[in-house]
Formats: sequence, C-alpha cells, structure tokens
Amino acid sequence: MPKRGYHHGNLRQALIDAALELIEARGPMGFTLSEAAKQAGVTPAAVYRHFEGREDLIAEAALQGYEIFADLMEYAYEKGQPSALAAFSATGRAYLAFARKYPGHYIAMFESGISINRTPELAAVANRASGVLEKAATGLSQHIPEDKRPPASMFSAHIWALSHGVVELFARNSPGRASPFPPDDLLETGIGIYLRGLGLINPDE
Repeated sequence: MPKRGYHHGNLRQALIDAALELIEARGPMGFTLSEAAKQAGVTPAAVYRHFEGREDLIAEAALQGYEIFADLMEYAYEKGQPSALAAFSATGRAYLAFARKYPGHYIAMFESGISINRTPELAAVANRASGVLEKAATGLSQHIPEDKRPPASMFSAHIWALSHGVVELFARNSPGRASPFPPDDLLETGIGIYLRGLGLINPDE
C-alpha cells in the first residue's frame, strides 16, 4: 500500500481513523496494530510513536466517540427546550442516531471492554454525556412528588439501558435477529410506557 504522506500531526488521527474502520468491520479485538498501520499507509513502527498498544489506540477512538456523543446529546437536549418532555425524548433519539452514524466509535465505547476510568479525560467526557441525560431526567421529573420521585440518576439509567438495548438488539443488524418493529418506534414507545408509568404523560398522549 502506498504511503499517504501524513504529516504535521495527522498521522495520529490517521491511525485512529484506520482503527475505527477495522473496529466496525471486525470488532475491537479483530485487528492488530500492524493492520491498523497498513490501513493508514505507514510502517508498524510508526504506531508506537503515538500509541503504546492496541488498547491505547481503541481508548483514543472511544474518547473521540464520547466527545461526539456528548456534543450530540447536549445539542438534542437544547433543541428540545423549553419543553422538558421534548428535551428528554430528544436525548433518547440522539443515542440511537449516534449508534447509526458512528458505529466504529460506538463499538469502541461500549463493546471493547475499555473502562471509562482508563484515563481522567475519558472519564470526564463519558460523565459529561451521561450528565446530559440525567439533567433531562431531573427537569422532567421535578413535578413528581418528592416521596414518589425516582432519583434522577436511576431515571436516566433506565432510559440509557432501554436505548442501549434497542441499539444492541435491533439497530445494529445483529446476526439472525430481525427487529419486529423499526428501532425508532421501539425506543419511542418504550420511553412512552416508562413515562406513563411515572405519570409524566397522559395515556392518550
């Protein structure tokens, strides 16, 4: 493969981009650093000038993914304002949209086994993403009597789990598994059922 001539700091990003392509095609453990180097058009030795090993490379891909994810979640939340319900619902849809548009990042973040506590930077940006959903849950549940109100962290964790489950089972073309309904509809109705159970929306909404 001919060298792409990366320079001025672009090699690091070229290696991340190559890793993302390989992660999407083969999974996070389905490639070697040498293959990432070949994909980027450089020698294997060049990788070690930027990354200590494959996990380090995947962790950087996950970090960039969380940055994109957090930005998308914040954008969705703000776009739904001033309606607390619209803002909350938008964050759930943003999760699904992210998984579809950035599959390599999504896999690096959630399926690689890389801990968000691997580095302070990764932990901070991951917490920023989850914090948006928790903020949306806080705004939506503030009218529930305090003695009947679930903690915002639990509320948001339920929706995160629901969103993640829909993505994993039905939005990423799992082998041999066909979605009984469009993933967007599954997520929308699932969130609706949850919110009705809390009395946050009426049965006919």
